[in-house]
Amino acid sequence: MPFKRNPQKFSATIKEVTIGTGDKAVTLGGENVLPLYSFDETIKNPPRIGVEVSDLGPDRSLPELGKFYEGANTIPEVAKKACEIPGAGFISLVLDSADPNGEDKPIEDCVALCKEVAEAVTLPLAIQGSKNTEKDGQLFVKIAEALEGKNVLLLSAKEDNHKSIAVGAVQAYGQKIGAESAVDINLAKQLNVLISQLGIKNESVVMNVGTAAAGYGFEYVVSTLDRIKLAALTQNDDKLQMPIVTPVGEQTWAVGESFKSEAEAAPGWGPREDRGIAMEVSTAAAALAAGSNAVILRHPKSVEAVAKLVADII
Repeated sequence: MPFKRNPQKFSATIKEVTIGTGDKAVTLGGENVLPLYSFDETIKNPPRIGVEVSDLGPDRSLPELGKFYEGANTIPEVAKKACEIPGAGFISLVLDSADPNGEDKPIEDCVALCKEVAEAVTLPLAIQGSKNTEKDGQLFVKIAEALEGKNVLLLSAKEDNHKSIAVGAVQAYGQKIGAESAVDINLAKQLNVLISQLGIKNESVVMNVGTAAAGYGFEYVVSTLDRIKLAALTQNDDKLQMPIVTPVGEQTWAVGESFKSEAEAAPGWGPREDRGIAMEVSTAAAALAAGSNAVILRHPKSVEAVAKLVADII
């Protein structure tokens, strides 16, 4: 009996969100098939890979990572160097130093750094905050004003600070907003509804529904991503039709498999850097297969490997 192909595509479509400007701009979303189902329908905008750049600088104790960024002595130089990684689609600057429980860098200094990085990079820019909702609510508004016209993605808008970011950054200066929730479809939808009630269109919103490293409760992440995509496509739920961006690097480099030295690790685990790359790649691949439209990675080898995976599938 001959095989009869039955493509599974839907009348509903994930909204398109564009970050950056000019020929380097990146558009996320736009698909009307399940994740990576390019055999059912052409995926208009394949998943993209972002490169995580902390304002504290790269971990130069990792030999290959340190070698890659050799000679890049400032954060703008590091960000510019990250643009050269094969497969990189955008840069994600993380304002770790702004954390009030850490260095507590003043907002003015953070804004100045963002301006320098925005001028240095050749790829679109996303910015992640300090994890302090009150400070981020003020910080993102100032950044949005300073980077007007750059069409940047401001990640880390949460329920406690979404109003100031949506109104003060997106409405006022035309930036894009990332709605961050904690691995729960209902929380994700609720935050999207709250943002939309402020007059923000879906085309200005991406979702960050949270993640974990593979093997660390990641099956719940997969379940959440899967439920969101199914609701968006099969139920035409327009409050869940925004593209999903998943910051993978921070989670995967924070688990024992990635940070333990060879002396501390179990026999046969191998070099620390290789383990971290493997954890980052496996987590990113799973996130993309479950529904992410973009993942943010830390190591150049991870970026290159996941970008090649996407290219081979799509």
